Amino acid sequence: MSKQSLKVVCSGTGYFSQFHYDAWSRLSNVNIVGVCNRTKKAADEFAEKYAIPHSCDNLESLLMLTKPDLVDIITPPATHLTAVKIAARLGIDVICQKPFGETLEVAKQMVKIAEEAGIKLIVHENFRFMPWYRKIKQVLDSGSLGDVLNAEFRLRTGDGQGPEAYLSRQPYFQHMPKFLVHETAIHFIDTFRYLFGEPKSVYADLRRCNDNIQGEDAGIILFDFGNNMRAIFDGNRLLDHATTNPRRTMGEMKISGTKGELSLDGEARIWLRGFTEHKASELAYQWNDQNFGGDCVFNTIEHILQHYLTAQPIENTGKEYLANIRLEEAVYQSSFEARKIPLQSQTT
Repeated sequence: MSKQSLKVVCSGTGYFSQFHYDAWSRLSNVNIVGVCNRTKKAADEFAEKYAIPHSCDNLESLLMLTKPDLVDIITPPATHLTAVKIAARLGIDVICQKPFGETLEVAKQMVKIAEEAGIKLIVHENFRFMPWYRKIKQVLDSGSLGDVLNAEFRLRTGDGQGPEAYLSRQPYFQHMPKFLVHETAIHFIDTFRYLFGEPKSVYADLRRCNDNIQGEDAGIILFDFGNNMRAIFDGNRLLDHATTNPRRTMGEMKISGTKGELSLDGEARIWLRGFTEHKASELAYQWNDQNFGGDCVFNTIEHILQHYLTAQPIENTGKEYLANIRLEEAVYQSSFEARKIPLQSQTT
């Protein structure tokens, strides 16, 4: 059933939450009615900044007071299960940041809780809503590249060197036992699925290049999509790429087909070169170079809002997102066991 407007509570005031509050506040038909944080002072500060009427350090109390349509959980994975349980008891829909829960089992538990309570559970997976990937998807669907046989994304954020790596923005990155894949490559697992479909197998070789952090920060992941189509994620957070903003695209992509080749550069320019042609031409498209990743948080939240206003299908439900987490676990298994993992063997 469609709605005329949406009442939202946001939980969390960490670094990335600023993009959520900004997006909600820019949309008509939306009222942020409450902000929650474990530190009341931080909640109060965000309430003042975004003109939110209620702030609290207790999520259940805030939800009972404000009775929103949905709660946007922008807190670390360890908090997700409790938040979903609270919302489910009160019959309130949930948007949950990624990483979605701490493990596949926790994620499956949250999906089950939501289903039994009859609430919607949506994962805030925003990379597929980066405008360049929406445009690339249009190109792929048009068939202008022919049969796509190879794709590669080279992640080069340049923020992972030395003892100060990540401290200025997200210091908890240093202490994550699983880092590159669990925190970052999960975005590209989802994006590859969005662009190319479901992979048949995966092979991974992960490593740690900065001894000052706990988890892996570099690695290569090979996805076999069948029909001779393969994609490579080649990630290293210590290295950079040619760009005026290394957090815009976070790297470079190339997709090759039997009729041509598409390239994405660090300035978010998309280039098309026909098969046998010497030069590539830039593909024009509109996008906003603001906030994070071409304003992808706004694009994601706008997509979710349209689901409520017009009942259009939602792309990123919690249940569907379990496929990404199964793939993540297969990546770690592959690297640990040094072998290709057939994804058909992954249990539901």
